[in-house]
Amino acid sequence: MIDSNIQDKPKIHQQIEQKSAEIGFTMPSDLYIGTLLKTLMASKPKGRFLELGTGIGLSLSWMVDGMDAESELISVDNDPKLIAIVKDYFEADKRVKLFCEDGSEWIKAYSGEKFDLIFADAWPGKYSEIDEVLDFVKVGGFYVIDDMTAQPNWPVGHEDNVTRLVAYLEKRSDFTLTKLNWSTGLIIAVRNS
Repeated sequence: MIDSNIQDKPKIHQQIEQKSAEIGFTMPSDLYIGTLLKTLMASKPKGRFLELGTGIGLSLSWMVDGMDAESELISVDNDPKLIAIVKDYFEADKRVKLFCEDGSEWIKAYSGEKFDLIFADAWPGKYSEIDEVLDFVKVGGFYVIDDMTAQPNWPVGHEDNVTRLVAYLEKRSDFTLTKLNWSTGLIIAVRNS
């Protein structure tokens, strides 16, 4: 098996990659996490999903590709320029709701239904407001984070944040956890109670 032989990229993915290169966006999501997200999304028919850290919409394209017609997804990012670009690609899809807000503030204000999957790809929901976000996950739902192995763009000392986060997640008895030394370093957690 060759995991780099990815056959099922979302149709819109190449357009978003081109736009990413055009504007010099330097934090694109890895293809591997995209394929995983698509598969996990497909496991939750009529699902409710949350992405924290929309970026330019590469992960979002995979997530949307894995959703069925009755699912819904909320994606939150604080960069108005990026959200404007993402709206061009996804605004017509009524299953997708985009929010241009500070992630921490959005998390603190959220009082809706719980989610079948949360992909936390931003500081809020991963390194801050972690308890609040984990409380948003339904029993049987997924909490997914990436960039758990050292990345070239990490600021000095960021590895300590990762170490603390992993240790915290490992101690929680209400989630079953798998750490994967694959892609950019992933953690997949499932709420068990």
